[in-house]
Amino acid sequence: MAPLCYRRHRFPPEIIQPAIWVYLRFTLNYRDVEELLAERGLDISYETVQRWVFEIRPDDCATAAPVSASAPRPSDRWHLDESAPRTHDQQRECGAA
Repeated sequence: MAPLCYRRHRFPPEIIQPAIWVYLRFTLNYRDVEELLAERGLDISYETVQRWVFEIRPDDCATAAPVSASAPRPSDRWHLDESAPRTHDQQRECGAA
């Protein structure tokens, strides 16, 4: 894979790469990334961030796996810490797991 070329960009790679990483890693929208960059004193529009993301595909950013992809999926199974089973009409206490 050829290295990325930032020659025609207004901002240096030190600004572009973290902006794209934040967008892809935390599944934010472009306006959220624009606000994060504005908090750091950078006047970059969300359209610019969108253009950067389209130019540098997720295939090129191996470390940009979304957080939601690593989160466990919800299931129908519940795990309780304490339970009180009934046996022969008597209720017994079970300690925490």
